[in-house]
Amino acid sequence: MYFYPSSFNKTKNRIMKQFKISLLAFVLMIGSFAKADEGMWFLMFIDRLNQRDMQKMGLQLTAEEIYSINNHSLKDAIVQFNGGCTAEVISKEGLLLTNHHCGYDAIAELSTPASNYLKNGYWAATKKEELKPKSLYVRFFVRMDDVSKRILAKVNAGMTESEREKAINQEIALIEKENNEGGKYTVSVRSFFQGNEFYYFVYQDYKDVRLVGTPPENVGKFGGDTDNWEWPRHTGDFSMFRVYADANGNPADYSESNVPLKPKQHLTVNIGGVKENDFAMILGYPGRTNRWMPAGGIEQNVKFAYPAWVEGSKVGMDQMKKYMDKSDAVNLIYASKYAGVANYWKNRQGMIDALSKFQTAKLKAAQEAKFNKWANSAANKGKYGNVITTINAYYALTNEKSKHDNYLQQLLRTSSYGTISRSLGKQLIGYANADAAARATMRIDLEETIKGFFAELYLPAEKDILAAQLSLYATKAKGYSIAPSVLAIGGNYEKYVNSLFTLSMFTSEEKMMAFLDLPSEGMVTNDAMYALSNDLISHINSKSEEITKAQNDFSASYRLLVEGLRESKLAPIQYPDANSTLRLTYGKVNALPSDKRNDAKVNYYTTMDGLVKKYKAGDSEFDLPAKLMELHKSKDYGVYADAKGYMPICFLTDNDITGGNSGSPVLNGKGQLIGLAFDGNIEAMAGDVVFDKNLQRTINVDIRYVLWLIEKFSGAKHIVDEMDVVR
Repeated sequence: MYFYPSSFNKTKNRIMKQFKISLLAFVLMIGSFAKADEGMWFLMFIDRLNQRDMQKMGLQLTAEEIYSINNHSLKDAIVQFNGGCTAEVISKEGLLLTNHHCGYDAIAELSTPASNYLKNGYWAATKKEELKPKSLYVRFFVRMDDVSKRILAKVNAGMTESEREKAINQEIALIEKENNEGGKYTVSVRSFFQGNEFYYFVYQDYKDVRLVGTPPENVGKFGGDTDNWEWPRHTGDFSMFRVYADANGNPADYSESNVPLKPKQHLTVNIGGVKENDFAMILGYPGRTNRWMPAGGIEQNVKFAYPAWVEGSKVGMDQMKKYMDKSDAVNLIYASKYAGVANYWKNRQGMIDALSKFQTAKLKAAQEAKFNKWANSAANKGKYGNVITTINAYYALTNEKSKHDNYLQQLLRTSSYGTISRSLGKQLIGYANADAAARATMRIDLEETIKGFFAELYLPAEKDILAAQLSLYATKAKGYSIAPSVLAIGGNYEKYVNSLFTLSMFTSEEKMMAFLDLPSEGMVTNDAMYALSNDLISHINSKSEEITKAQNDFSASYRLLVEGLRESKLAPIQYPDANSTLRLTYGKVNALPSDKRNDAKVNYYTTMDGLVKKYKAGDSEFDLPAKLMELHKSKDYGVYADAKGYMPICFLTDNDITGGNSGSPVLNGKGQLIGLAFDGNIEAMAGDVVFDKNLQRTINVDIRYVLWLIEKFSGAKHIVDEMDVVR
């Protein structure tokens, strides 16, 4: 889901065109195709809530085979990948499969202009050739449990939100300590249903994770921004890594003596193919949904927050791209940052269009009107009567601040200097205030940090990014108070930034190294770049007493809204919002209405014929390797061709996923790997807020294409031989 954009207006027009097509299709075909299955479910409740339904649809496993505390189960083969994606173990030697865009940052880090693995791909011929990025980890899920009663016993209705939070955090600290077994495990207690329930999760983290292989960029992100969030899709969005452990199988820092992990469970790969209405389930770590969000919050996002996000992202991207296009070295520096910004740039524009098109705020407001009537009945008024009024007042008060904050957040996100006061600045102050012995220890790490900082930026680009973002922020965020340091500039932001870069020690590696010889806190705090960053961050975090009180009242009311919607049965939602905890979603292979852009006979899969039809020689989004074209021409598909003769690329299911599910395994009824989830369709872009049973689809790489790319295209059959492959 991380791709380069081409043209903002082109994308917006295409999105609106697709919405018109999808809406017409919905009206004409509402009764003629299956509905998607909503829900991101806790594994510990599968037996009670979902197993019968899943078995009717084609599941052949028991709930115990999916989630077990005492025995090995499917959950042991699913990992959270570097905190933001999902991956799965697919061999008894710790081989991991995830998306290309999930491994993108690590692949870019390991690349150089001379050995550009991002551009050209890479496959380790032996385990000794597997490459270790600086920082990459995976998280295995061990167990979870409900601690709602225990935590909620520590709070009462008379507490302020800060008092409530303090009491909860104290109890959370005790629970985490009780379950981490002396530091062996990472324990996380999370809030659900807006603070009405709490569960703890036990994890084990492995930090020695190495790159095994990746297809070239023009395969792994084929289609670029033009195809991002679109169907039909022809992207080989995968990469492969391996988990290493010490000789006893325990987590360990990187060492040449470490060995491939022997996992508790790994997935079997099934190359038998998929057909329409086949059962499909996905296990993964969905990042964030907001399906309980009030109407006022949706309206705020559509009219204030997201437009600022989109505009701020585009400004940052434009400044990066003009330098990336001129140099492979600069392209590698910004590739990952650009891709992440671009992904959400298109996502947020799609959200604006989808939420507006389908009048989601209006639908939520109608539900809230029913709730308000229930809440103000004699039996409920004392507890729920003011909930909707309080929530709406909060959004009215913070609309302009949300716009302001999103402009400023994109400055902080796209400029390497936006948060310098909280990163390098903070470290240098600590160094200056340390004694001589401590400095000697700190200096080695600081020198490495400083070198790393300058290795990951290009000063001409950083000048333009900061100047453009300051100008945008100062002119577009005026509905709320602008940061004092920006007001003081008074215009001519390019001149101001040029002066800033000349004077600040943070723009010179030589000056920063010299600081380590003669450190002084004043040199840091009086530095103009540090002062700007510090003021911007302080300003975005500051709140008036009025907003602080409104936020306190809103938090309590939002929690009561969710509690009341569940109690009154006015909300159909039975599952908690996603929050990067392991979930299961199930459904079927499910087509969309026929689309002339797809050559497939039924619009639930794509083929290599369709891939090659999109080919444009030299195009940054639609170029293809010559070898792939040759293999297609000779129909050299090996055992991976479909029974009907075509080479499969991607397929659709109706699973309920969101960001964070990238890299999640798509499993058949036997729990065997049939594909890899990597995107959703533009027609259902509002899915994080409201699930559309008729339009929601998950876009998956067919595992047959993945294995074909590894074996036939890349010549890495030894990797395929490591897997358990069945038909």
